[in-house]
Amino acid sequence: MLGGVFGHLNGVAPGYLVSAGYGGLALSGQGEYVFDTGMGSGSFFYSWTELSYAPIDWGRIGVVIQRTNAYDTALDVQRGLLVGLSHGPLELTTYVFDIGEADPTVVLGLVASF
Repeated sequence: MLGGVFGHLNGVAPGYLVSAGYGGLALSGQGEYVFDTGMGSGSFFYSWTELSYAPIDWGRIGVVIQRTNAYDTALDVQRGLLVGLSHGPLELTTYVFDIGEADPTVVLGLVASF
């Protein structure tokens, strides 16, 4: 993948997307490195990795790890759990990062396949 970044930070962002699965087990990862073409001090690496198991056709559970620069957090790498439910072409997944910390992060993902 290759992207452009425009706004407070301007740059170029090459990235990758990989996935593998066997039965109900799935491993996926994506990442990108943002090269700050302005001052250069804003460059950073972002990644998101999931390992999940789908014991039933319409649901999955698993673990997730992310490293991001999107918002200020005390942790460079955040770890968490995921629960995903699907119906037809829609999948809703809830991610909870930093369980046990004073301020856990919750992310909701909605995917529509067509």
